[in-house]
Amino acid sequence: MSDNVLISYDPATGEELWQGTHGDVDAAVSAARRAWPSWAARPLANRIELVRRFANEVRAEAEGLAELIAREAGKPLWEAKTEVDAVINKVDISVGAYAERTGKKKLDSGLNGSASVRHKPHGAMAVLGPYNFPAHLPNGHIIPALIAGNVVLFKPSEKTPAVGAALVECFRKASFPEGVVQLIVGGPDEGKELVAHPGIDGVLFTGSANAGIAINRKLAANPGKIVALEMGGNNPLVVTNTPKLKDAAILIVQSAFTTAGQRCTAARRLIVIDSVYGALMGELTSLTKKLIVGDPLGEPQPFMGPVIDNDTADRLSESFLALVTAGGKPIAHLRRPDPDKPFLTPGIIDTTDIEDRPDIELFGPILQVIRVPDLDSAITEANNTRFGLSASLIGGSPEDYGRFWANIRAGIINWNRPTNGASSGAPFGGIGLSGNHRPAAFYAADYCAYPVASTEMEQPRATIGVGLKD
Repeated sequence: MSDNVLISYDPATGEELWQGTHGDVDAAVSAARRAWPSWAARPLANRIELVRRFANEVRAEAEGLAELIAREAGKPLWEAKTEVDAVINKVDISVGAYAERTGKKKLDSGLNGSASVRHKPHGAMAVLGPYNFPAHLPNGHIIPALIAGNVVLFKPSEKTPAVGAALVECFRKASFPEGVVQLIVGGPDEGKELVAHPGIDGVLFTGSANAGIAINRKLAANPGKIVALEMGGNNPLVVTNTPKLKDAAILIVQSAFTTAGQRCTAARRLIVIDSVYGALMGELTSLTKKLIVGDPLGEPQPFMGPVIDNDTADRLSESFLALVTAGGKPIAHLRRPDPDKPFLTPGIIDTTDIEDRPDIELFGPILQVIRVPDLDSAITEANNTRFGLSASLIGGSPEDYGRFWANIRAGIINWNRPTNGASSGAPFGGIGLSGNHRPAAFYAADYCAYPVASTEMEQPRATIGVGLKD
């Protein structure tokens, strides 16, 4: 097999799923630069019409696309279907967001002229997608960028290129002009080349903190290139006094183990007030034992499929063992039923007695539990991280939530809802190592166009009232 060929595998079976040739970044950027002027000059209504056609193409391919996501990303089919729905719904959301966030404004101006604020696209945007939401998350960059008048070069994760190719095919079927949306197949080398290419005007990235930091460092000397980074988190879920411990356990499971824990907003740390610890752990372990981990396309449908590949499963198993060795007390062991496949059962471990808990994002179904005496201690512990994406409080009074909300450092803060419950009509992003203050979702319009201030008159008219000789 040629080194220039990228192969994708089904994590549940190990079977080859897709293969494609690595992309030519220089050629793709050249095509994008040629396509951009006419695309940017198109009326906004025409660009919106085309992205609506794209949504219709996805709708027509919904069943096949959901199955492809389930097979390539290892998601249960029910969850893959919700991702396809999100891809379709992103169009209407983005149209509304563009109107609200970048609408034209008229200002006062002297001499009977006019002043205005309008927005212009940046140019050619590189979109680097993750494997956990291989369609929805890159699409959340692509659609706002296209509406604003940018052209897009999309490099999907090397672990989910088939979904990326299927997404770009829907743009082709929707009759987008050549060069406006292009697929770049490849791995880290193609990603680095795309980021550094002088013909790229912006980089929109979703992925690990290490990769995001590398992008930021590479472009630090190029302030003219817009960079939006969404880099995950070491997210806290705090449980204080509540009579509804069964509901609390469900919210914990949804937060920590949906998508096999492979969500940037997944709960990584469960911080529990001592007074509810024993009863809550009983409810949580009982529920966790009932979760079905299995084939994404199997029946009955599983709650969790595999993690993305065997290397990831190996690293997560080693991380769980490292926590045990450091003094953690397993509540539910992370198990791997088949050593040749990346299926993992949910792992829960009490890490209260570990002095230097690692502040890292364990991207999988591992939940660390930390006991604290009261809510103030819980807030302090929740903020004991360099990340700041999402946080949730379960239980407590409105006053407790007010204190929690005011003091937690995160971009998404929820009450009696999962850490991964984010509204599509709101911004999505975090602080610290979780992002660079360029939130996505509804606020993606902000980084897809820049504001231009203008003062204008139909004919030149001017006077100098002082400082002239007679």
